[in-house]
Amino acid sequence: MKEEVTGSADWKSIRVGIAAARWNSMITDEMVEGAEAALRSKGIPEENIILVRCPGSYELPLACKQLLEHLEMDGVVAIGAVIRGDTPHFEYVCDAVNRGIMDLNLEYNRPVAFGVLTTDNVEQAMQRSSKDEGNKGAEAALALCEMIELSRTLRKMKK
Repeated sequence: MKEEVTGSADWKSIRVGIAAARWNSMITDEMVEGAEAALRSKGIPEENIILVRCPGSYELPLACKQLLEHLEMDGVVAIGAVIRGDTPHFEYVCDAVNRGIMDLNLEYNRPVAFGVLTTDNVEQAMQRSSKDEGNKGAEAALALCEMIELSRTLRKMKK
């Protein structure tokens, strides 16, 4: 049977950025709270969690890049909410944000978690940002932590 690689990290030394869109703040604020709570639950100190705000989801890739470059974060959670409207704008924004965040993962070799809701209406976004029903900000933060653990473990195995 093959050995499964699992990770571990000294969470007290981990630095995590959260880049959150101000657009649809009634959604993203709840997601930020969920992400911060999830990161603290892993043992990441409050002072090691850096929150920055940008105008909207379209600007998230640049905000995440700046956190990785200038503050040398171990990883970043991107939080936004894009809600479908009557024009093709939704598709353009979703595609650009998705591609931008994926490119950052590969360019910086550090995890950037995709905590961007892409919903058909406000009600769906509210459900996915709820503290009671599975906050997607918290889920993205936990996925980020798992990737930080995996990355650190694989780097150690290489040596």
